Amino acid sequence: MKFLAVLIIIILAFIAATPWIKEHLPAQYNPFAPLTVTDPANIITRYKLKRLATDPEACLAVMTRARDDGWVSFRRTGSMHGRCPLEQPFIIQRFGSVQLNTPFLASCPLAVSSVMFVTDIQQHHALASPLARIDHLGSFACRNIYHRDQGRLSEHATADAWDIAGFRLQNGERISVHDHWRQPQDKAAWLQQTFRQSCRYFGNSLGPEYNAAHANHFHLGMRGFGVCR
Repeated sequence: MKFLAVLIIIILAFIAATPWIKEHLPAQYNPFAPLTVTDPANIITRYKLKRLATDPEACLAVMTRARDDGWVSFRRTGSMHGRCPLEQPFIIQRFGSVQLNTPFLASCPLAVSSVMFVTDIQQHHALASPLARIDHLGSFACRNIYHRDQGRLSEHATADAWDIAGFRLQNGERISVHDHWRQPQDKAAWLQQTFRQSCRYFGNSLGPEYNAAHANHFHLGMRGFGVCR
């Protein structure tokens, strides 16, 4: 009974403080402020990312602002039907100046998380040369998990996962998940730091330490809440 009373007091205090929070808290710490792709990766940002999954209009607004600010280029495609339906998915063409080996299909939540992740790499992760291109293995595939005949659909079946195989720098240097996860030391350290950073933007991040199926790529998906393996 005492716990219930305390909980009610906390809820009432939060409701009373809501107008002050909306007016005074910085946007990156304000759960009521719209998400932007340059927000820091904190618990409020993760809450806002999760909320986008059930708010398509807000999600589209985040992507539109990101495109207007030059962080991403994309186009929408028509809805897809059948065993793996998609509602007007995004075709991601590039992230600012960072090119892709090929465009990829993404749900809106995956698109937002991907923009935030790549933007963070560009802004905060030191490299010998700026990031020029991301090499990936794709995103959408209408299949069960691990290509099994039976079982649940993969995140790829809803365009909610993206597999990154490597990175290319402006000086021509290549950093491959398969070849450089453990050596040489500088590339391995950067890859491992980048993988850990991805865990702050995606529901699950699976890499070479997870199992043999992920030895050559980072699987970045939207299911879960910060699974990092």
